Amino acid sequence: MDNWINSPDRNILNRRDMLSMTGMGLGSLALGSMFGNSASAAPANPLLPKAPHFAPKAKHVIHIFLNGGPSHVDTFDPKPKLEEYAGKEIPVKMRTERPTGVALPSPYKFKKYGQSGIEVSDIFPHVAENVDDMCFIRSMHANVPNHEPSLLLMNCGEARLPRPSLGSWLVYGLGTENQNLPSFISMCPGGYPIQESQNWQSGFLPGVFQGTYVDTKNTDLEKLIANVRNQRIDHDAQVRQLELLRQLNAQHQAQRGADPQLESRIQSFELAFRMQSEAAEAFDVSREPKHILDMYGEGTQARQILIARRLVERGVRFVQVWHGQGQPWDSHDDIEVNHRRLAKQCDQAIGALLKDLKQSGMLEDTLVICGGEFGRTPTVEMPKEGSNQGKINGRDHNHYGFTVWMAGGGVKGGHIHGATDDFGFAAVENKVHVHDLHATIMQLMGFDHEKLTYRYAGRDFRLTDVHGHVVNDIIA
Repeated sequence: MDNWINSPDRNILNRRDMLSMTGMGLGSLALGSMFGNSASAAPANPLLPKAPHFAPKAKHVIHIFLNGGPSHVDTFDPKPKLEEYAGKEIPVKMRTERPTGVALPSPYKFKKYGQSGIEVSDIFPHVAENVDDMCFIRSMHANVPNHEPSLLLMNCGEARLPRPSLGSWLVYGLGTENQNLPSFISMCPGGYPIQESQNWQSGFLPGVFQGTYVDTKNTDLEKLIANVRNQRIDHDAQVRQLELLRQLNAQHQAQRGADPQLESRIQSFELAFRMQSEAAEAFDVSREPKHILDMYGEGTQARQILIARRLVERGVRFVQVWHGQGQPWDSHDDIEVNHRRLAKQCDQAIGALLKDLKQSGMLEDTLVICGGEFGRTPTVEMPKEGSNQGKINGRDHNHYGFTVWMAGGGVKGGHIHGATDDFGFAAVENKVHVHDLHATIMQLMGFDHEKLTYRYAGRDFRLTDVHGHVVNDIIA
């Protein structure tokens, strides 16, 4: 890290800078009042802001994850050839995990938007209004057509073994701008299966870099963030308890030497204390003006996407918004009904987020990423025992080609990178693997993805493992 350079000084204090700096100042005051003169003996805070390898284009990330595998040919990658071959076998050799049938044209209409004239499905009209600020990577591909390994690959860079997530790597490298809120927050409404929690884990990185899970289905702060407040003792008693705990941990640490797990635990106690005041304000969307609330719309998705903006505005480094819990984008049947319903839940809010970030100036250094773990086949999925309901109106998993879009944070707006074949089955032009996507995200955040490493079990690990190439064509 000796060769890291300092970020350029800012000459203008904008709204987010003020909130972030104020939050850090309050955090320092809170720690000072808690620890008195002995604060200097506490372990160094690994979450303090750090400079990356070079000047970044983006400083914050909002990752909107469409869980289950949305169909690219029904959303952001129009394929008119499917109409021509409707009900016929397509002239592309397909390799799929389940039997597939004939070409299935999209039930939706595509329309050109913006000065760039990029086509988007009619189920995403609000998102489509922002195409001139968006970069569509239509040539994504992954390793396997199975959810769990593809989820891990997209979120952690490794399909087989639990590894640190993208958010954890970025927080490890950059720290965070607000010490009173978690540096990495994963919003996933309604709970999650245990395997999905691996997607915001810190893996072998110290636990302080793990994502903080928030169930945004709840509107009550006490339920939104578990155990955010101590219901039994008052503030002064908590301060005394925390100071005693710090002293005991310091003695324990002196006996054991450097222990990342113990340091992470100490940091977690202190963060939990500081969050009691600031978290309530950050997650309370009712503080927003009525025209902003109306712009984002109603429902759980609208609320959590608006919360995402409020969090990055306050200096949170990485915010992940999960969509599709309980009823994922995994439309093996009834794709016309299911994709339209799912898009309706999030389209208005995503469109509002992009407009909101742009009008406040935050889109310049906030990278918004949206996509799933893979795409879906251009052909109809045939019935198979245990796989679908036999309605023959859905699509199977497809990792050979799909779309991820990005906006802000230094990417080219109004740009399309790569392409799938005429039917949308496989990426054929300027192919981008998930490792390449991660390398590019790291580049936008100011890192050489080959140099941000962590030594574990005698080896220097990185997010992209031994893979990944930066896609320079999408960087403005």
